[in-house]
Amino acid sequence: MGESKRKKEAKANEKFIFERENYKFMIIGLAVIALGFILMAGGGSDDPNVFNPEIFSWRRIRLAPTVVLIGFAIEIYAILLKPKSAK
Repeated sequence: MGESKRKKEAKANEKFIFERENYKFMIIGLAVIALGFILMAGGGSDDPNVFNPEIFSWRRIRLAPTVVLIGFAIEIYAILLKPKSAK
């Protein structure tokens, strides 16, 4: 009987690891990372014997990897964001 009471108390005391704001920043970071990978897409050639120089565009070489790194930085910020203390 005492054990079931402890289980109920443990369930009542369960909390999420992160606060709502952390999850908001995590979703934003994932969206930015996905945008970076979308920017990297394309530039291929239908014919394997024909070279398409579009794969070396500024968008695919500079912009997209930078956007992905910014997304990872947002994710790190979301993980390290300190929850607000309850007053």
